[in-house]
Amino acid sequence: MRLTDMVAQMLNLSLALVVFLFPLAFSPGPGNMFFAANGARFGLRATLPANVGYHVATWIVTLSIGFGFAAIMSRAPVLFDVIRWVGSAYVLFLAWRFLRAGQGAEGAVAQSAGAWGGAVLLLTNPKAYLIMTVMFSQFLGQTEGQRILGVVVISTVFTLNNMVAFTAWTLVGDRIAARFRHERGARLMNRVFAGVLAAVALWMLWP
Repeated sequence: MRLTDMVAQMLNLSLALVVFLFPLAFSPGPGNMFFAANGARFGLRATLPANVGYHVATWIVTLSIGFGFAAIMSRAPVLFDVIRWVGSAYVLFLAWRFLRAGQGAEGAVAQSAGAWGGAVLLLTNPKAYLIMTVMFSQFLGQTEGQRILGVVVISTVFTLNNMVAFTAWTLVGDRIAARFRHERGARLMNRVFAGVLAAVALWMLWP
């Protein structure tokens, strides 16, 4: 295949992927709600490490699925259940930290999830694995022999599309909650977003 044909093929693939992924990435979901809550509580800049950690993990896991990880998971479906429960427990733990924060001198200090926390959120969200698997089943066949390059392109477009969406949701949360960043509003905001994260945890458990 000529280089120009290959480039055109990958550009067409990328465009089709963005159209396919746009409603999935920008509609409310566990990841978006998680980052909106963190953006509202800590601001866009403080949430960036978690965003980067989440999407580095996204790119690695998407590549792994593209190169055969999905086949391994299909042989051991119990892994999905284990991952789902661990992920839900982790998000509930974060919700508890939000709830404890701002309760006077004895309360815990709220902290943003950080890069590792963002990575853990992705790694323990089996619904993300399912989306990745469906995505490859629909689009990898369009690469006409360029399977390795196709996996890399699909993984990269998927990751960048998600990063833009999560950053947008983080910014929305940051702007909406800016007026609450004072001592009187902190406790109420912590409770509200503890509830949001608890809902995310239950969402992750939904079959």
